[in-house]
Amino acid sequence: MIRDFLDSLSESIERLGDTIRFLARILAQVPSAVLRPQLIFDQIYNAGALSLVIIMLSGLFVGMVLGLQGYDLLQRFGSEDALGTAAAIGLVRELGPVVTALLFAGRAGTALASEIGLMRATDQLSAMEMMAVDPVRRVVVPRFLGGVIAMPLLAAIFSMIGIYGAQLVGVQIMHVDAGSFWSQMQASVELRDINEGIVKSAVFGIACSLIAVYQGYHSAPTAEGVGTATTRTVVTSAVIVLFLDYLITAFFLK
Repeated sequence: MIRDFLDSLSESIERLGDTIRFLARILAQVPSAVLRPQLIFDQIYNAGALSLVIIMLSGLFVGMVLGLQGYDLLQRFGSEDALGTAAAIGLVRELGPVVTALLFAGRAGTALASEIGLMRATDQLSAMEMMAVDPVRRVVVPRFLGGVIAMPLLAAIFSMIGIYGAQLVGVQIMHVDAGSFWSQMQASVELRDINEGIVKSAVFGIACSLIAVYQGYHSAPTAEGVGTATTRTVVTSAVIVLFLDYLITAFFLK
């Protein structure tokens, strides 16, 4: 049993090191990839614009639930007018980046992993290498940069739609004063709250995009291998996002 644990630990450390080396290889190719911006724009569209519907719907419903739960809690202390503050800070600092990252991993991350994995299974990546085309520069880097750029934008949209959903429930249904809702929110939300949300969404974008392209690029060239890479992308991204969320939150609360 101890041997199995040590073998699993050794494999995890080896995979972590391999992922870091893969990230270094990606970063080394970024200057060359930037010279072909159209490839990056296409991947921003694939990772960002095609995820807008699920992001906006989820943001609306999360904001509405936050409005209901926040109103119920604040009503017990006679502080219903602070609903805007609670909703905005909760969405900007925490729910916006985290939920967006989880949705991004489930929608865009799996698409990236399966697409690159399919290229591996059909020998398209090997064909590029035979033609002296670096598949990391041509395939991996644009997808990685597209995900990194799209993630903060999606998180910002999620938070804005979530605040609207909280306002819809709090003001229109629970009859919280609209002036108090917006004025207290504007007075209470500070620049450090927005910075925390930006940092989280950027870090989550790097982590989710890296995991997706790594799993796809190193997947076994079979249908089962592509499926395994897709599953690992979602599971690993979810765990890493929650772990990084704790670390970043602890850093900003110092």
